[in-house]
Amino acid sequence: MKFTQRLAYYLFGILIGCMFLVYFFGEKKTEFCYLPNCRVLKDLRSKPVVYSKEAEAIFKEGWVTNDDVRNTLNYGKVDFDKSNIKEEDGKLYVIKGRNEANETIYVEMVNYSDKVKLKSITKEVK
Repeated sequence: MKFTQRLAYYLFGILIGCMFLVYFFGEKKTEFCYLPNCRVLKDLRSKPVVYSKEAEAIFKEGWVTNDDVRNTLNYGKVDFDKSNIKEEDGKLYVIKGRNEANETIYVEMVNYSDKVKLKSITKEVK
């Protein structure tokens, strides 16, 4: 059997295998979440959020909304240099995201075993 025939059989098998994987894993709505940033954000999204008094005051100012915080938890980037610090009974995480006005915001959240506390939200100073 020539090399081109073996390559064609191999590629055909790969194609059939990929079709099966897409069919089976498409039904389960699985996601690839093995990188540290993704794992932290997924863990924070999976728990109920409790707001601190400082965070509630910032929401009343109007430059940031609850949707901005949700979008930061979906698409933000965790600053690991400032994060993973023990605070109270949990760990502090600083997440960089954007608000509706496309300004850079930093969300500080404390991750407990059963809940997440939104500690504060700050704008990036230019």
